Amino acid sequence: MLFRHCAGGVVFWKDKVLLILNDKGEWSLPKGIIRHGYTADEVALMRVNNETGVTAKIIESAGDTSYEFYSISRQKPVCNMITWFIMEAKDDLVELNPDDGLSDGGFYHIEEALKRITHNQEKALVRISHQKLKALSKIGA
Repeated sequence: MLFRHCAGGVVFWKDKVLLILNDKGEWSLPKGIIRHGYTADEVALMRVNNETGVTAKIIESAGDTSYEFYSISRQKPVCNMITWFIMEAKDDLVELNPDDGLSDGGFYHIEEALKRITHNQEKALVRISHQKLKALSKIGA
């Protein structure tokens, strides 16, 4: 099995969260493989920006998820282990990178996002991250 360490962002703009529609037709959160000596937080910020054009800042860790799939191109199983960060976007402008195979994306109200997100782990991650962000903003108020 091939193990890949990845990082991604649960990016909020006000009461909306950033989603992307990937080349497999899955609604997901931006993420990518950690390579070339970068840290998880650097990769998460870069992937958010590279995939969607969104500039964001990290607020707090959101936790980790993992999933397995069979890679037809590699002819072996792959396990992606993802470190997630709660982020806030500086604005709600999204410009998808066509080189990443994304066909749609943008900021969606939480309830709409939860209906769209393909994988249950990411739905739970968005719910928990949204609650954390709301709690943190009450502390900072």
